[in-house]
Amino acid sequence: MLERIFTELGPWNWMVLGFALLALEILVPGIFLLWIGIAAILTGALSLQLWGFDFWGWQAQVLTFLALALASALVGRLIMRRAAQEETDQPLLNRRAEQLVGRTATLDEPITDGYGRIRLGDTTWRVSGPDLPAGTRVRVAAASGARLTVEKA
Repeated sequence: MLERIFTELGPWNWMVLGFALLALEILVPGIFLLWIGIAAILTGALSLQLWGFDFWGWQAQVLTFLALALASALVGRLIMRRAAQEETDQPLLNRRAEQLVGRTATLDEPITDGYGRIRLGDTTWRVSGPDLPAGTRVRVAAASGARLTVEKA
């Protein structure tokens, strides 16, 4: 049955499979089907060139597809790793608390036992630092999670 499917569609079966995998990648993004789809399209392109040869049976096609899928997945992993390591023009884009380091504010609540609150923009932040009365100007020295460390300005 498998052999019949391969011979009826000819080399186009790999192209159809590849484009179906690329369409699935669009519908269910995960970056993994992309590389397998690319391998299927490459296998189809190779099948167009080698279709008339005796050695290019369905077994050779499947082995070629598996090798290309493995190679394209490894290349994709390298590409994604390199893209993740590249410097960006906004390294603190999704790190809101770290963007506040260096800014000054006035204490809304006094710092007692090491903790208090400040208001920066439209957000109230929990802060830690030396005990200081409310109304004192402080500078954000560091950020750890959602907590800011402040010092007297």
